[in-house]
Amino acid sequence: MSGIEAQVKAAMHAVLEHLKQELKSLRTGRASSGMLDKVQVEVYGSHMPIKNVASVTVPESRQILVTPFDAGSVHAIAKGIEAANLGIHPMVDGKVIRVNVPPMDETIRKQIAKQCKELGEKSKIAMREVRRKFNDLVRKQKNDGDLPEDMMKKYEKTIQDLTDRFCKDIDSACAEKEKEIMTV
Repeated sequence: MSGIEAQVKAAMHAVLEHLKQELKSLRTGRASSGMLDKVQVEVYGSHMPIKNVASVTVPESRQILVTPFDAGSVHAIAKGIEAANLGIHPMVDGKVIRVNVPPMDETIRKQIAKQCKELGEKSKIAMREVRRKFNDLVRKQKNDGDLPEDMMKKYEKTIQDLTDRFCKDIDSACAEKEKEIMTV
């Protein structure tokens, strides 16, 4: 039993971790280095994540400081941040880039909270897909004669319990992020 249960847990945990990474990139009232995680920068003839070409720090609650590893790529990084369409504007300040995070009004907050809910729903869909996949696997093993009927039922119950638990985790992660977004 532990083999299938471990695989289900691993797959569901991967979905939850992906959601948490997605939620980090959503804008809140404060500056966060995670806001720039999805930014792709075109340097050296290819697109790279911003983490690979610069260090990203948060010196103040409303400012992000991007320090390129190569001072020559400062304008390419600023262009990449602008192209990401995050609602923030980079300012080149010598060899660094300062990104001021403006305060959000109510409509922007609601819009970002809506994005948070959508990410949660997509994660729940992925979670149910994992459940379906493993339930199909267990049923196939039962049909092939590798698994008795009572074990199949036990596995299906375990898979459903894990699905319920991870869906609650998704709900709590999204609720926490929504609270953070709506906090003025």
